[in-house]
Amino acid sequence: MLLSLAYMIVRFLIRDRDSKFTVAFDTVFQDEGVEVIVTPPDAPRANAICERLVGTIRRELLDRMLIYNQAHPRTVLNEYARHYNSHRPHQALRQCPPDAPSDTPLAGVRLDVRRVRRTPVIGGLINQYSNAA
Repeated sequence: MLLSLAYMIVRFLIRDRDSKFTVAFDTVFQDEGVEVIVTPPDAPRANAICERLVGTIRRELLDRMLIYNQAHPRTVLNEYARHYNSHRPHQALRQCPPDAPSDTPLAGVRLDVRRVRRTPVIGGLINQYSNAA
């Protein structure tokens, strides 16, 4: 397998108990030194955070574009991660992105500002908006 060529070290594979994951599937990863961790039975929330992130990435990104080679998804996902962590509002963080300092006050909406700058991200698939100077 090509895990040895990956740009990061893969140490764990966390998966659910779906029947499509066979012993042969697990063996491929174990042969590469990856520890396979199976979620507990009858625990649908055991992997909920990951499932939520995967769903968000599929809905906001992958369902809207055609991946044309092996390097393309890595490039797109890296750019989306930058957007997700530095610009996208998160409800649990009081509409602040994760990379914002925790003591950053919420920006008030200025209704007198009429100029808004739009910055396309990921080839225009997603747009980021900010007040124009």
